Amino acid sequence: MSVENPRPGVPGDDVAAALLERFDSAVFHDSHGQAVVYLDRDDWRDAATFLRDEQEFTQCVDVTAVDHLVDDTRLVVDGVEPERFEIVANFLSHERVRRIRTITQVPADAPTVASLTEVFPGVNFAEREVQDLFGVVFEGHPDPSRLLMPDDWVGHPLRKDDPPSHVPVTFKEDPGPR
Repeated sequence: MSVENPRPGVPGDDVAAALLERFDSAVFHDSHGQAVVYLDRDDWRDAATFLRDEQEFTQCVDVTAVDHLVDDTRLVVDGVEPERFEIVANFLSHERVRRIRTITQVPADAPTVASLTEVFPGVNFAEREVQDLFGVVFEGHPDPSRLLMPDDWVGHPLRKDDPPSHVPVTFKEDPGPR
């Protein structure tokens, strides 16, 4: 439960505070009233495990990516070193009636992050979608095959530098382009 912030710079959100206490590099940001914690890539899976095991978060409802290649108006939070990609995960605790968002930075020259499927099996398809469309590899994912694009497709269509000439698109099991 959120409580009034006792002093500036310290989150009034007890879950965010627990993440900051547990992970030295974690950075808190309030986004329109929602707690957001930025984490190092090395802490990504451990933070998800911590949320599940010690903070009663039973669901990771979404994993997605943002490509900031041409984003001149990007929010840069103090204490976070911006990279080209951000991987975003949203967690829910029904027991605590809580939500928290975590974000990790992923560089273009090493677009990999640990998979959360061992911790939250429900993110399987979300991670595959991000890998398929953005080219960010989730290390340890049990089935990293393409989800939306044909297996022989070259590139990742949601990357800002992917050539738009790849149209028309024939998705898997689709009879043909429309």
